[in-house]
Amino acid sequence: MALTSDFRNGLILRIDGELFSIVEFQHVKPGKGGAFVRTKLKNIKTGQVLDKTYRSGEKVEDVRVENKKMQFLYKQGDDQFVFMNSDTYEQIFISKQVLGETTDYLIEGIEVDILFDGTEPITINLPIFIELKVIKTEPGIRGNTASGGTKPATLETGKVIQVPLFIEQDEKVKVDTRSDDYIERVK
Repeated sequence: MALTSDFRNGLILRIDGELFSIVEFQHVKPGKGGAFVRTKLKNIKTGQVLDKTYRSGEKVEDVRVENKKMQFLYKQGDDQFVFMNSDTYEQIFISKQVLGETTDYLIEGIEVDILFDGTEPITINLPIFIELKVIKTEPGIRGNTASGGTKPATLETGKVIQVPLFIEQDEKVKVDTRSDDYIERVK
């Protein structure tokens, strides 16, 4: 159990059987009445954001999670992904439901951080920037670059993002995994 004085960004709490991470918190001491803590919590599995207020000194159930660096090996079937612990070479299977949209950036050999609640994987943290190959995009039309336009491009993982008109098929691009934005062309 943790007290409201232990709150910090990133602390994981169990509320009604669901895991939430503290995104933001603020201690408030009004002139009249007792102090309280206003929090913004994010559901780890669904991404839903929840605003919750706690009385100062209130006890909450915190969860000790373990962060393990693992390597993505391959996809088995439609919804099973195989990861290997880089230290022990132990392999685990994680379903697509747990991974969510992070599967759009999983390429063989990528190193990721996986959060575990005991032995159950909770969520996966991708590197912020990933270099991927463009496998399909329309050629840019000459003279159409004055406006700095973009076009859709399909990456090697199947993810479609917007890229500048000068990007051609079979080129590598750097992508921000948090916002799905094109960053730069990789030489």
